[in-house]
Amino acid sequence: MTDLLALSARQCLESFVKGTVTPVDLFDAILARLEAVEPQINAFAFVDRDSGRRAAQESAARYAKGEPIGPADGLVATIKDNVLVRGMPNRRGTRTSPETPAAEDAPATARLREAGAIILGKTTLPEIGWKGLGDSPLYGVTRNPWKIGYTTGGSSAGASAAAALGLGHFHLGTDGLGSIRIPAAFTGVFGLKPSFGRVPAWPLSTMSVLAHLGPLTRRVEDAAFMLSLIGRPDSRDITAWNTPCPDYTRELHTGVRRRRIAFSPRLGYVDCVDPDIAAAIENAAKAFEELGCDVEEIDPPISDPRQITDVLWHTGAAVAMKHVGGAERGLVDPGLTGEIDSGRSLSAVAYLDAFLARAALAHKMAVFHETYDLLITPQMPTGAIPLGADVPPGGRFKHWIEWSPFTYPFNVTQQPAASVPCGLTRDGLPIGLQIVGPMRGDMLVLQAARAFEEARPFAVIDAPTT
Repeated sequence: MTDLLALSARQCLESFVKGTVTPVDLFDAILARLEAVEPQINAFAFVDRDSGRRAAQESAARYAKGEPIGPADGLVATIKDNVLVRGMPNRRGTRTSPETPAAEDAPATARLREAGAIILGKTTLPEIGWKGLGDSPLYGVTRNPWKIGYTTGGSSAGASAAAALGLGHFHLGTDGLGSIRIPAAFTGVFGLKPSFGRVPAWPLSTMSVLAHLGPLTRRVEDAAFMLSLIGRPDSRDITAWNTPCPDYTRELHTGVRRRRIAFSPRLGYVDCVDPDIAAAIENAAKAFEELGCDVEEIDPPISDPRQITDVLWHTGAAVAMKHVGGAERGLVDPGLTGEIDSGRSLSAVAYLDAFLARAALAHKMAVFHETYDLLITPQMPTGAIPLGADVPPGGRFKHWIEWSPFTYPFNVTQQPAASVPCGLTRDGLPIGLQIVGPMRGDMLVLQAARAFEEARPFAVIDAPTT
């Protein structure tokens, strides 16, 4: 019998049309696996089993009449619990949030629903998505399916775990300093931070110019399909492109022959890359050479933008938690309270200075991409770290952002960047390759990721392991 959870989104849709599989079959298979694995991984903040199954039944009835409602009718999606889903709470991982169900859908949620996707539930994140780990005071710890004693990374923790285990085809995450790409790398899935503004947001993130929404999926094709849906316009977001969204699957298989690729193992300033990671990324660079690319080892002309990110991120955290007073401080993750206090101490002048400093960095990368079509780097300098630790063992690091040096520069520049599975560490934990494109070069990033996936198929798992 066909394993429904091993099928791509397109394969499922073809089966729905033929009548060999129904959306109810798919939803029930996903729900059965979720019930089996959720006690071990804790990926979901909220699951709407009854509404989801009713939606699957309605979808099956439409297919029986030959009248699917949209291009994703009957496929299953999850939404990170800092993005609105009508009828579901939006707790954001914090005990200071109400349990009141949201009255409306966020733009990305609405586009998925309009296309016929079934919203299974909402996935976990650290409190307001403040760190690159998968635990919060509200939900507890989300565990890595590859080894449940390790973190998924964050902040799109539950989304990455759900994607790794095939609990739906589309998983919506957010990325302010790496929150899609960190957990994608740690859990062995594909994660794309699209160009800023490609996917409309509402309400706008307090993290402002750093914040992107994008897909986490098992396959590049599924991510391209999802981006084609969620990238559609929404007038509520005044920062979004709000132009027609292309079908990113149409030219996905074009390949990357003759593309000019810059290979930067350390971005010029990173000195903490694990040897397993370094070897896997070098092997990935050779794979692109085999695919017909012109690969040159060279660093982009940028320096570490940590100071810019701290100002923008800390002020955003302060605004996101402005409702938290003295009586509620004890409910908040202690690490987050430090960032809130830092943000409250910063002036508008400091914020605007950091905001404007982005422009110089973005311009340098724009000039760099006049020569190089793509940039490839490690995604993370280490594999997933053990649960309970905020930083890798060894005492070198004090803050999680220090061991994610390859992610936040491209939030500052707002470029598209993807985490692509490219191997395993000696401990059997996934390794991610980062592919960065020029601003609005999302199609090129997807094409490169798909070509690499075809050359080096991604490893998958169907159940958590120890």
